[in-house]
Amino acid sequence: SRGLGDVQKRQTWDMKVDYVVTPLNSVVSWARQGSFWPLTFGLACCAIEMMHATVSRYDFDRFGVIFRASPRQADLMIVAGTLTNKMAPALRRLYEQMLDPK
Repeated sequence: SRGLGDVQKRQTWDMKVDYVVTPLNSVVSWARQGSFWPLTFGLACCAIEMMHATVSRYDFDRFGVIFRASPRQADLMIVAGTLTNKMAPALRRLYEQMLDPK
């Protein structure tokens, strides 16, 4: 019959960690699948509320949300506030600078 020591040795052998080698690009692509990088466009006081959502109390980074300042790095655009005719051309310009798919 086997003693307790033999069972413990077998369990530690079964929990052996194997190493996985993969290209860095595939790891980055996998990480980006579950997260989105929004471009923020804040107007008036609604922009303050949007900024508060990113601070440590709510911390959107835990959920994979990383705000980007550049439209060429963003996946989507979040517009906080009322868009008027005066600001529409600026919003359109930023939207057109975003890469596809938008």
